[in-house]
Order: sequence, then structure tokens, then C-alpha cells
Amino acid sequence: MRTTGLYAGTFDPVTIGHLDVIARACAIVGRLVIAVGVHHGKEPLFSADERIEMLQQETADIAARSGAEIEVVTFDGLVVDVAREEDATLLIRGVRDGTDLDYEMQMAGMNGAMAPEVQTVFLPASPEVRHIAASLVRQIASMGGDVGAFVPPLVAERLRQHYGG
Repeated sequence: MRTTGLYAGTFDPVTIGHLDVIARACAIVGRLVIAVGVHHGKEPLFSADERIEMLQQETADIAARSGAEIEVVTFDGLVVDVAREEDATLLIRGVRDGTDLDYEMQMAGMNGAMAPEVQTVFLPASPEVRHIAASLVRQIASMGGDVGAFVPPLVAERLRQHYGG
């Protein structure tokens, strides 16, 4: 029986830090569902369709190399609900630092209380991507900065187009 993991986030935009977690998650699951959060009242930079397209393009090589199946879906409710819908038994969470860990531990506790059959797995960010945050990438791009060290080339181009650079 293959294990299904769920990696949820906004991915606005997808960064090389996200791709690092995805690649490492694919080493421990046979199927990884990437769940793109679509929260009403939040204005993301990229539409859900654009984020899905970028994730699919950027993860195709990871799937081929790892042999894991990768699917990208959207959700607008609780992470545990989408995990159940996708038959995921693991919630994959990337952790960059102690602040992330504190927050993620709270989330793991709440999710565990709501869905005890779904376990949370923390993957520490690789040192070379630990500093990358999508919010900082958006800020740098909005000010005309070069984000090429933080996102894949396709995403960097999309950011340039979005901000008219």
C-alpha cells in the first residue's frame, strides 16, 4: 500500500523552498497531493489556476525522478478535510526556523485533535533555502528586485510580467 501525503499552502508564488520540501516529501510517500489554498477574502498575487499551472510545471521533473505521483488540487476549508478527501495519512509541513516550528506544532496539535488518523511530518528546510519566504519574494519582485535566486525561472518570469518589469 502506498502512502499518500498532503502538502498544503498558498504557493503564491511557488519558491525553490517549496520545491525542496516537495522533492524530499516524494522520498517518503508514493503519492503527494499538493493542496493550494484558496481563501475567500484573501487577494493572492496569482490566481489559483496560475499557481496550479506553475506547480504542475515545476514538479513534473520531481515526480519523474522520484517515481512518486504528484497531484495538485485546490481547497478552501480545513486541511484535515482535504486530507481525508484525498486519503492522505500524512500532512507534510516544511519548517524553516523556530518561529515556524512553534506555529506548526500548534497546528499539528489542532489537526491531530480533529483528525487523529492523519499524522503531521515536519521536514526541516535545507540550509540553502531556509531563508526563502514567498511573502519576501513578492515584496522584492514588487520593488523591481531580482528574485531569480529564490524561485524557478518560470516563476521569476511570471513575477516580472506581473509587476511590469
